Amino acid sequence: MAVRAVRGAVQLERDEPEHLHERVSALLTAILERNDLDPDDLISVWFTATPDLHSDFPAAAARKLGITDVPLICAQELDIEGAMPRVVRILAHIETPLAKSDVAHVYLGAAASLRKDIAQ
Repeated sequence: MAVRAVRGAVQLERDEPEHLHERVSALLTAILERNDLDPDDLISVWFTATPDLHSDFPAAAARKLGITDVPLICAQELDIEGAMPRVVRILAHIETPLAKSDVAHVYLGAAASLRKDIAQ
């Protein structure tokens, strides 16, 4: 198995814990499904959130999905003028037989415009 990195992002409509958990869970689930992964294939996951998100830690959504034995960390994105608001990003390190070029990076909804070069 190779170690690969997979990226993803999702924009939230509002900063509320339940909504954040729902959208981050959908993003994590899509990353796992599109790359034929299960939680045991996750090595670690970095979550970042834009400075306008305060309601909860994105990693809490992963824990609610049962991802409990994977190192998770949350950080704040840079506060860049004109950046898309209310965005949670993920950088996950995974074990997979996929080639780098076959890894499916997942950008849901409006967040797809952030990385048109790799969004699938």
